[in-house]
Amino acid sequence: MFTVNELAARAAAPPHVVRYYARIGLLKPRRHQENGYRLFGKQDARRLRFIRLAKRLGFTLSEIRQITEHADHGQSPCCEVRKIIQLRIQENRAKIDAMMSLQHRMESALELWESMSDGIPDGHQVCHLIESFEDGLYENIEAATTEELS
Repeated sequence: MFTVNELAARAAAPPHVVRYYARIGLLKPRRHQENGYRLFGKQDARRLRFIRLAKRLGFTLSEIRQITEHADHGQSPCCEVRKIIQLRIQENRAKIDAMMSLQHRMESALELWESMSDGIPDGHQVCHLIESFEDGLYENIEAATTEELS
């Protein structure tokens, strides 16, 4: 049996993480009768290792709970795991695409702004560089970049 600190050291995890997982029910320690300490067994060490691996793959604690509950009831969670990871891959690709688009816009804007002078706010504008996008320059940047990529 391991205390919180011993289990944390074995798993290279902070003790507060072990306590949190126990508090939310992902780990199920026993209580020492004399001092009330939480005691963890080898199964808890394996479960903690599993949780950390699943977190590294992008699973949420809620999803990990669902997966472990299937396993605890003798059901294979593998089909659900595949579905979750496929969804996560699609979500990540969409985020990457959005970030690449943002990066491209930022680089294009900076390139355009290099040829523009600094402006002083006049009560009608805050920063004419950013506000230049409102005047259709954004579309010109996009069109010019598309032509360059072709």
